[in-house]
Amino acid sequence: MGRNSFENQKYMRDFTVDTYNKLIKTLQQQGFKLSGYSEFHRNCEKTARIALRYDIDALKENSLQVAKIQHRMGITGSYYFRIVPQSFDQKIIEEIYSLGHEIGYHYEDVSLAARKRQASGVRLQEEELVRLAIKSFENNLEKLRKLVPVKTICMHGSPMNRWDSRLLWKYYDYHDFGIDAEPYFDINFENILYLTDTGRRWNGSSVNIRDKATGKRQGISGSKKLERGLDGEVTIPDKYSDWKVKPIQGSLMNMTQKSTDFQNKYKFRSTSDIIRATESGELPDMMMVTFHPQRWNDRSVLWVKELVWQNIKNLGKYFLIKVRRSGY
Repeated sequence: MGRNSFENQKYMRDFTVDTYNKLIKTLQQQGFKLSGYSEFHRNCEKTARIALRYDIDALKENSLQVAKIQHRMGITGSYYFRIVPQSFDQKIIEEIYSLGHEIGYHYEDVSLAARKRQASGVRLQEEELVRLAIKSFENNLEKLRKLVPVKTICMHGSPMNRWDSRLLWKYYDYHDFGIDAEPYFDINFENILYLTDTGRRWNGSSVNIRDKATGKRQGISGSKKLERGLDGEVTIPDKYSDWKVKPIQGSLMNMTQKSTDFQNKYKFRSTSDIIRATESGELPDMMMVTFHPQRWNDRSVLWVKELVWQNIKNLGKYFLIKVRRSGY
């Protein structure tokens, strides 16, 4: 790579549509096969393959813009929609699907159920809450399936809520609902790199509450089996032995030492860092990359608004993590 190219990337404004274009084109030029999660899940043994995952949390119009960019490039991705108004939009969902992309459900039903019950002044135990949440999950999944096929799901973090919606699968099996896979449960990351722009950065684990890898000493917030060790970390003595769906060894829910060591080999702050690593051949053959389209804006007002708001949220999440670890 020439010096001018390096300098242009060094000072390239991050999280713009133009930067996104450069990243995707660079990955294509290096021979990576880019696809949605379902295709990746079926073919993850093949090399030079990347799953493109898009979590539609807000600014749903941005997701359609990204989907059109991908379509012009001849690639597909997986778009996970929440059921809330800032994400769910029939016209946008149907148009993205018509472009050849996969649509999935970005579920948060345990968090939603907890919020409703707390608003009414009722506090529920775990099993009671999950029984309400699974009804919500089934209804919302059907609402989405009336528009498009849905074969995969992906948890939405709801960082300000102490309940983790993946707790559903302690008591129920998503395969019984016609779901093939959930990326937090069904990918072994011992030789697959996981990158996410959560926190509007690519190394945001310190301000990332749920969209990250968890190891043997970390578990699901809200579980009645949670305990705290001497270091203040959450522990689950029996891990997932009593869960209906057991996350595979090495998954983001159940990291092994090997998968942890593999993830720690790759650290990127900016999109330019990833582009440079791609051009120099430093990336592994297989990856999952998670994008939140609301972060990627060319319009200055939206770009600055997202930058400022995300920095505020990052600060709040950083202190929330500290409080939860301290036991308060």
